[in-house]
Amino acid sequence: MKKIYITLILLVFIAYEAYSHDAIEHDTKQTVISNGIGLGSVIAGVTSWERNRSVLLAVIHGFFSWFYVLYFVLTRQRSERK
Repeated sequence: MKKIYITLILLVFIAYEAYSHDAIEHDTKQTVISNGIGLGSVIAGVTSWERNRSVLLAVIHGFFSWFYVLYFVLTRQRSERK
């Protein structure tokens, strides 16, 4: 039940941030759309999913991208090394 509340709160914050801007310049919108998700976000999401099996944590770790990848490398366990 707590996961549902945390997810709803996170979605409210994301929606507020997304719709709180009056106008976005065309160049900014084009840059965001063309760049998409970075490599660090993908690596962080995949490693978080492998370790935790949680979609919410994978999204949060994907947001922090390279910071989580560095944390993962420094704190990984022997069973996670190949």
